[in-house]
Amino acid sequence: MMAPRLSGIGQAALPILSFFLIFPITAQAHQSPGLPFAINTWGGPFTAATDAAYQALVANRSTSAIDAVEVGCATCERNQCDGTVGFGGSPDEQCDTSLDAMIMDGTSMKSGAVANLRRIKDAISVARHVLEHTTHSLLVGDQATQFAVENGFHEEELATPESLAKCDAWTAAQCQANYRINVSPDPTTSCGPYFPIPVPSGGDSARYSAMLAASGTGAASHDTISMVVIHTSGAMAAGTSTNGASHKIPGRVGDGPIVGSGSYVDGEVGGCGATGDGDIMMRFLPCYQAVENLRRGMTPTAAAEDVVRRMVRKYPKISSGIAVVNNKGEHGAAGSGWTFTYAVRGGAMAATEVITVPPVEVAEDLYIRPEVLEL
Repeated sequence: MMAPRLSGIGQAALPILSFFLIFPITAQAHQSPGLPFAINTWGGPFTAATDAAYQALVANRSTSAIDAVEVGCATCERNQCDGTVGFGGSPDEQCDTSLDAMIMDGTSMKSGAVANLRRIKDAISVARHVLEHTTHSLLVGDQATQFAVENGFHEEELATPESLAKCDAWTAAQCQANYRINVSPDPTTSCGPYFPIPVPSGGDSARYSAMLAASGTGAASHDTISMVVIHTSGAMAAGTSTNGASHKIPGRVGDGPIVGSGSYVDGEVGGCGATGDGDIMMRFLPCYQAVENLRRGMTPTAAAEDVVRRMVRKYPKISSGIAVVNNKGEHGAAGSGWTFTYAVRGGAMAATEVITVPPVEVAEDLYIRPEVLEL
């Protein structure tokens, strides 16, 4: 029997389909060290969060998975991990620091999040209050701040002399790099104020979209702590905290507080934490996809690699890191655009282990090309 003839988008999709033949998803996961277990994005200063979450579970059996995630992320917020979590980091165009955070229960699948939270340091704890004291999932901006104050949190300045100096230096360098496109004056050489200019439409729009994908992602400062915890009972929780992208446009919300993007957990299957170019990553819901990959039978490593390759095929320059764990504590990760690290501690481990993950390799002929997007 002759194989069916593909035409139009079918032919264009052949390179994408052949990806799975060229790069078979067979990667093995790291074995579980036992429970309780904590995993989070990044090593270095972020290991303080891993230790804090793990030790909270070991010290008191009444500590829940949700408790441990809050403890871990709050540790990074207080420590200002790498300057990308908590107060005093990632000033926006107006020199203000705002915070994004999310926490999720893997049993009920309920989540709570805050975005563009201003003048409150304890973002992960406010997110937990959204989870436990509202029927909502996400509160934003000054209204999130008002909610926090109503729930006993205190307003205080999030900027520091260091963050203000960083903003001043950026302004003196003609606001480079920044996140503006399709504006006048030229955002690569000036600070604005900016005014929009028309973008291509109709037949030119596909090539324009491909050009944007190939051109990169602008300023590069977008680290995050994303954490997944497994209690000795098997209960799971996940959380994310970040101060976002440096020199972002005021009001910008990244992937951190978005369920399924910054993190995701289903206690019946596993969990995921992500970091990287959040504006791009949230378009793929990478952590939701990774957990669904686990549900389909993939190992944690294979689940992470599949997600990263999905993103790289359309955005070759994306910086991403995906850490995945199943409900047994088997774990793995994948990244692109940089050498990614993640931290784990579980069972009887005496110290946190940091695992280094080289960027995935994807053949260039498998990237989504302009002629594919035209169809």
